[in-house]
Amino acid sequence: MQKLDSINVLGGVLAPCSRDPMTGFFRDGACNTCAEDQGSHTVCAIMTAEFLAYSKYVGNDLSTPRPEFDFAGLRPGDKWCLCAGRFLQAHDEGCAPKVDLEATHQRALEIVPIGILRANAEETD
Repeated sequence: MQKLDSINVLGGVLAPCSRDPMTGFFRDGACNTCAEDQGSHTVCAIMTAEFLAYSKYVGNDLSTPRPEFDFAGLRPGDKWCLCAGRFLQAHDEGCAPKVDLEATHQRALEIVPIGILRANAEETD
């Protein structure tokens, strides 16, 4: 699997998303991607209780621990490399999580318009 260049949606170097919990298609802590990443796990999202409940409702339970996959389950405040399509779906349903733009891979722009990502950007000081 050949990793695509680690460039974020702002055109800069892709920042890490989360190492605790360890995230990413490659489980390297960043929202890196490749041609084999069919789900485009490229949006670095900050989990909210509302989004976690929505994700579980639509069939992707991210909050329940799965020890067999070394997965502790996500909690509000955790960062996670989310599939771009799921993010857009949550946005359309009014429950999108916040986004770390510096840690969101440019490939997300193939699915999610930059304006939507910017509208959901986390507040930074």
